[in-house]
Amino acid sequence: EGGVFKAHLTFPKDYPLRPPKMKFITEIWHPNVDKNGDVCISILHEPGEDKYGYEKPEERWLPIHTVETIMISVISMLADPNGDSPANVDAAKEWREDRNGEFKRKVARCVRKSQETAFE
Repeated sequence: EGGVFKAHLTFPKDYPLRPPKMKFITEIWHPNVDKNGDVCISILHEPGEDKYGYEKPEERWLPIHTVETIMISVISMLADPNGDSPANVDAAKEWREDRNGEFKRKVARCVRKSQETAFE
């Protein structure tokens, strides 16, 4: 939608056996990004079984993932949030109940703010 959202990928010492962490530095309003900017997406979750039974092991981190596959997944997540597993409950509630109202206004504000600070 024209936003320029900066993010950091932080790689653990035992990468690629364990996933990196991704955090948006630019403010973003999204159901799958917590209020601190941390991205909650299946492929960045630790490998193996999900103790809650929500994710299949093949949906979680695998050593074959690359920065490219992470970015493709995050772009997909941004376009199509997973409202069933929110990191930002308030954003998820607005996305479900008032997508074209308050949710869209907050997203538009973040986009404008990101454009203003894109080259700082």
